[in-house]
Amino acid sequence: MKRVCFLIFAAFLPTALPMAAQPAGNVLTTFGTAGKEMRVLKGDNEAELFQHTGKGCLTHMWYGGGWKGCEKTRIRIYVDGETNASIDMELFFGHGIGFGDDFAPWGIARIGKTGGGANVYDTYRIPFGKNIRVTAQRAADADDSPQFWWIVRGTENLPLELGGVRLPDNARLHLYKLENHTAQPLEEFALCDVKGDGALYQVTMAAKGLRKLEDAKQRWKDLSFMEACMRAYIGGAQEPLFLSSGLEDYFLGTYYFNKGRYATPVAGLTHFEPNENEFSAYRFHEDDPVFFQNGLRLTCRCGEKIGGRVFYDPPPARYTTYVWLYQW
Repeated sequence: MKRVCFLIFAAFLPTALPMAAQPAGNVLTTFGTAGKEMRVLKGDNEAELFQHTGKGCLTHMWYGGGWKGCEKTRIRIYVDGETNASIDMELFFGHGIGFGDDFAPWGIARIGKTGGGANVYDTYRIPFGKNIRVTAQRAADADDSPQFWWIVRGTENLPLELGGVRLPDNARLHLYKLENHTAQPLEEFALCDVKGDGALYQVTMAAKGLRKLEDAKQRWKDLSFMEACMRAYIGGAQEPLFLSSGLEDYFLGTYYFNKGRYATPVAGLTHFEPNENEFSAYRFHEDDPVFFQNGLRLTCRCGEKIGGRVFYDPPPARYTTYVWLYQW
């Protein structure tokens, strides 16, 4: 692995912070780095963009550049000496964007895309207890050795909160992935299935219906895989907590997203091609927390059947999903 070192900027926060915001006996210290027009994405090299020793949270990442295949760049975040990164994401999909959609500008406090190419940002709170390390690796079919820009920043001793609740000091953010899963009509499949305690933080989904009916007047049924209800099975429960009455309304849409793109602090539609039966969307659970004890199995269905009724005529569909969980 090739390591590239860059200047690290640190600034101490004012000591006049309100008492409730400043952990007793700990100094809030901001750290970070930036890379400008660097050519570190060479071959299959996993380039180190940043590392920091201490305890705290990452609070901001931004990436820039315009090379072919930039959307598939892999960003990995290694927490507390991990060998395998607990966060390993494609650049676009890790920021809520499926199908390589380059549409811009749009943005909310947590994620956004405000320019062309690789221009995405986030303000995810990624906690660590000993150290943290951020790397990048180009996609195999992407341009080699492109110009790359980035910003990484965080704060030592920053408390982690979700929905106004202070999370345990040992809470860590994990990313669970389901990639290119083809589901048959009415199949219920798991986006994640984990043990222990934690909280659901975010879900991103890219889905594509795999049928086009010959009768154009009936083609709306090709989108009826979106009738799916999202379900959370908590603590090994056999009966689910229903998180939605349909797939599009889990992402706060209606009528198969018939009004097109949107971006809100809770959910957004980042890609929509109804003629191709495809969409991508994100959903945050910061102000709508879903806590779990003794495990969580989060599921979706390809279409829906409730009380013996099949809702319309769902086709097979292909799904890629990212589920972000705080676990402790």
